[in-house]
Formats: sequence, structure tokens, C-alpha cells
Amino acid sequence: ANVMRWEMRTRPFLRTSEFLWQEGHTAHASSEEADAQAREVLDVYLELAQDELCLPIVPGRKSANERFAGAVETYTIEALTPNGMAIQAGTSHFLGQNFAKAFDVKYLSEEQKSEYVWASSWGVSTRLIGAVIMAHSDDDGLVMPPALAAVQVVVVPLYAKDPDQQAAVLDAAAALRKDLVAIGIRVHVDDRLSMKPGAKYFEWERRGVPLRLELGARDLEKGVALGKLRTGGDKFQVPLGEAATEVPKALSQMKLELQSRSEQLKQRLIFRIESRTDFDDRLKERNPGMMLIPWGGDDDDEDNLKDETGVTLRCYPLEQDELPDNQVCPLTGKPARQWAIFAKAY
Repeated sequence: ANVMRWEMRTRPFLRTSEFLWQEGHTAHASSEEADAQAREVLDVYLELAQDELCLPIVPGRKSANERFAGAVETYTIEALTPNGMAIQAGTSHFLGQNFAKAFDVKYLSEEQKSEYVWASSWGVSTRLIGAVIMAHSDDDGLVMPPALAAVQVVVVPLYAKDPDQQAAVLDAAAALRKDLVAIGIRVHVDDRLSMKPGAKYFEWERRGVPLRLELGARDLEKGVALGKLRTGGDKFQVPLGEAATEVPKALSQMKLELQSRSEQLKQRLIFRIESRTDFDDRLKERNPGMMLIPWGGDDDDEDNLKDETGVTLRCYPLEQDELPDNQVCPLTGKPARQWAIFAKAY
């Protein structure tokens, strides 16, 4: 769906007046089925975000203050950015029967009775693209995960003075493209020979293309192309006769590198908070990160903390470590009930 809404302050991709929205709704005969559907869709979003988009993600459950209006439960995937802020990257809601009663949505049960449905709804938007850009990109431009990149491999044939050599290089580039397209890889051949190689390399790096393959006359004599991943590292040889196996390996290597970086970011910017001093000190940092807190506050405590610091309760992580005996919430002084993630957010 295409959505228009009022936004006082917009941010490209993250919060815009117009955005694209993937949305789904289901109706069920029981509460258990509807909640299971919401959790199943969250798992799909989590798999997309972690396995394909390589994002640093914390899946969790929203607090009563933060859940979708009218929902019984809101499940979320929260992305962590390199500047230590959170992005709500996708949500899935168990709606109970609230909307069914509001809009008179019923079904005929096996007992031939008219009953209100139990519902779920869920969605992600172009905000997810913003999360990818913020999580992976660097000073040279975009860094696109291989699964997302419109062009996964760019083949750059180099200029040759000899016309016959030039023709051979271009033919080899076309053949390389054909071999890779045949196995489902999205490939572009940049045959602008009047443009210097360095300028072309920079252009494709800026666009975030995962893998560049350079092919010159000398390379052709050796039967190889020179590969370069967008995530960095040394150039490496790709035998032209083995490109159909070596290129997918290289793309998989880049995916693993992005996932490793995301995991390292989570380890670096998720902090266990043991005192109010710890909490206040994190907020003074340029990159405050996500703060994991043994939370015991209520809705009013949550609102007061937001008004005071600008920090929101992003989620109760689905994976909960056991709380120590007699654990006290460091922010409220009340008995802790569960671990919660707090952060500043876009």
C-alpha cells in the first residue's frame, strides 16, 4: 500500500510523509491461532532482517505504552544503528477481538453461531531500507547486502589499445555475464571504455554493489578476473571457467562479513545497566546504544522517563535471561519483573 500521513519533521526513509507499506491482516476462530499467526510473521520479519539484510536486530514485545493502539500484544524487531540509536524495523500485532467488535467482523462457527473473529495484523515499510542504509553504509557510500542489491555483480572490462584485444575483453565480459545470469545472479557490464577505471570503481562502490569484477587483457591471458568486495579486503582472482561457483562463494563471504559486523555492533553498543548512574552516563555518550535494564516500573514511570530523558522502552526481548534473586530496578527502585531494552530512537 502507498500511505500518506502528516509528519512535522521528516527523515528520508525513516519517517516520511509518503511511504510504501507491506501490510497483512488475518482473522481466526481462536485467540491462540491469532497470536500464533502474529508470532509467525514476526519470525518471518526476523529471518528477513537478520539472514538476508544482515541487520543488528533485537526481537521483542512492546510495552503497553508502546504497543499498537487497540492491540493486545505488539511484537517488534528493533534495529540498532552505529550511532547507538534504535529503529523500529517491523511490527506484528495480536489484536484480540477489539477491532472485530469495533467493525462488527464475525464468522459462523462450527456450532452455527455468529462469533467475533480473533485478528492479527503486521507490516514493514520503506523504513526497513533506511535501517539497511544506516547499519551498513560507510564514507564511500552505500553497502548493499547481496540479497537486496539490484546489481549484485558489476563486470568492468578495461580499455585495451589493441582493437583485437579490446574485442576479446568485451566478449569475455559478455560471456562472464551470461554465465552468472544463468545461475540467477544480477549482473551489469560497465563497458564505458572512455571512462577511467577509477571513476567507474568509485561509482559502483558508492552505489553499494557487493562485488566488482575487473577484466583486462592481461587478466584474460591468465583466464581470470580480479574480484573486489564492497566490504573491503584485498583483490582476489576469479577463474573465468569457475565463476559460476566462485562468485556465489564471494557473495556469501560478504553476507557473513556484514552479519559479523552487525553482531559486533550489538556486543559493542548493548549495555547492561546496574544503576541510575550507569544509565545517565550512557546518555552522555555520543553513541548511547541500547540499554538492557531489569525493569520494574509501570506505565507512569515509563512516561516520566521518556519526558525526562527522551529514552523509550523499545521492547521486552523475547529471549529473557533469568533475573537475579531480589533484583531491584535501578531506575525506579521497584522489584524488577523482566529485562527491557531502552534507547533513543528514530
